[in-house]
Amino acid sequence: MTGKTLQQIIDANPEAETFRFGDSARLCADILALVRAGKKTATCEAMRAYTQEGDALPVVGRRDVALNWDGTPAVMLETVEVTTRRFDQMDEEFVAAQGEFRDLAHWREGYRAYFARNGGFSEDMELMCERFRMVEDYA
Repeated sequence: MTGKTLQQIIDANPEAETFRFGDSARLCADILALVRAGKKTATCEAMRAYTQEGDALPVVGRRDVALNWDGTPAVMLETVEVTTRRFDQMDEEFVAAQGEFRDLAHWREGYRAYFARNGGFSEDMELMCERFRMVEDYA
């Protein structure tokens, strides 16, 4: 364990954004385990999180802090690619990099439910797709 507080991490990386994976404690923990194991190197989110809700879009080269559900720092990630695409344009290769899904059909099922719980779903909704690498693990 690094013993660093979130404030110390942010002070050392003032450009860093903080975020949580998923929308529940269980999903957050499961996703963080995949990141730590190197199985998850990509993620996506509805563009409305950035355009309507005011979150900052990931930027290539920026390092951000993924939080545990309780708000403590979990891992630092560096963005290596940011693209956008519609939900109905997702492909198997990007789904595989997300590490959570058996295939594209499984991804569609999981994300339809996730987006429906978090502001609404449509087949043509715009997604922010990010690839990242883990820089530091605070566990």
